[in-house]
Amino acid sequence: MRDYPRPPFPDQPQNMPGETRRMEPAPDHGETSYKGSGRLAGKAALVTGADSGIGRAVAIAFAREGADVAIAYLDEHADAKETARWVEEAGRKAVLLPGDISQPETCREIVRKTVDAFGRVDILVNNAAHQSTVATLEDLTDEEVLLTFKTNIVAMFIITKAALPHMKAGAAIINTASVNADNPSPQLLPYAATKGAIENFTASLAQMLAERGIRANSVAPGPIWTPLIPSTMPAEKVKQFGSQVPMKRPGQPAELAPVYVLLASDEASYVSGGMIAVTGGKPII
Repeated sequence: MRDYPRPPFPDQPQNMPGETRRMEPAPDHGETSYKGSGRLAGKAALVTGADSGIGRAVAIAFAREGADVAIAYLDEHADAKETARWVEEAGRKAVLLPGDISQPETCREIVRKTVDAFGRVDILVNNAAHQSTVATLEDLTDEEVLLTFKTNIVAMFIITKAALPHMKAGAAIINTASVNADNPSPQLLPYAATKGAIENFTASLAQMLAERGIRANSVAPGPIWTPLIPSTMPAEKVKQFGSQVPMKRPGQPAELAPVYVLLASDEASYVSGGMIAVTGGKPII
């Protein structure tokens, strides 16, 4: 078992959405540890928020399992190119798709470009998210609430709808929810609300698509060490990040990737409508 870093962590303020290279300690995305075994051979995947964090780890794992990967991201070009490099080193095709998915046309465009590159979508991972920390409801602007909902849940509706005509029986949809869906943090009010919506969206979608042979599941991460943390949380929260769970540390993106691989693979052929918690021992009730 790998001995991952534990808090306290050094001060490391960043502007949103954050950069991987400025994080201390550096996150583990499975660059040197993930070993593939052909479980996704020949498949085509679209992963949003794939420039860094969970999305990068998923992209690396998918590529090492044999999938081509479309890497959708906002504007973190250096991080996205690094993800693409790892995908290509695995011998798979990487397509970079920058754009703001809070805009409906961007959602449709990234699907179009994925289909142009690969001809289909076998795996859709709706992972990109926006969050901010607030002390009171009065601190929330209308703009912040709308941006969070547009990015985190409305985009899922639009991207999934656009992708469905290009998905065949056996395809898989995986949505990134959060422990906040069931144990919401008041300081992350809009974010937590969208994550609850994602769990319900996924459960409904699984039932709607079952007859078409398309599966839908969600993953609910606990505290995971990604650029979203130092770029959106107060310094003291960052310093102690992950100390609140039984394992007393944040999870690394690499520790989530195998869950996404399982849900994307044919081995999970009877797994749909589920939510898998990856929380460092904190129960989701």
